[in-house]
Amino acid sequence: MFGKRVVEYLAFQKAWLWLTVAVGLARLGASLAGGADQSVRWLSMNLVIWAGAVYYGIVVHRSGFGSYRQILPLVTFQVAILHVIAVAGIALSVFGFPNIFAAPEYAGPAADRQGLHALSHLTVGMVAAPLVLWAIGSIAMWLTKRLDRRPALA
Repeated sequence: MFGKRVVEYLAFQKAWLWLTVAVGLARLGASLAGGADQSVRWLSMNLVIWAGAVYYGIVVHRSGFGSYRQILPLVTFQVAILHVIAVAGIALSVFGFPNIFAAPEYAGPAADRQGLHALSHLTVGMVAAPLVLWAIGSIAMWLTKRLDRRPALA
């Protein structure tokens, strides 16, 4: 994919993937354990993936891992983890285990139709989120290239 094997992308970003899993499972676990949504919301996978996109934009260039196109698979893998955990939370809610992933204030307009909510994560979310994050990572890379006077590693 874009000149690299999937395993290379996963190795490059494994710390960010594990952080996304840890924050997502902590969010789900805290919510299932009865934590108040107002507290649990601070365990944000979105914050982790946005920070990851900026990080990728800087480090992909500086390390010589690649260029703009390598950012897209990196953010896509991280977004996939987010959506798998979110859909798992939605499914648990449908089966009688309410949690923050299905709460109306976080589920948006599909809060009353959780099947549609889950489907949105797996369709629109898997297309739109990586593209937005790719743009953020690309801006970070563009700024890094402009501001960094040191040559990139080959």
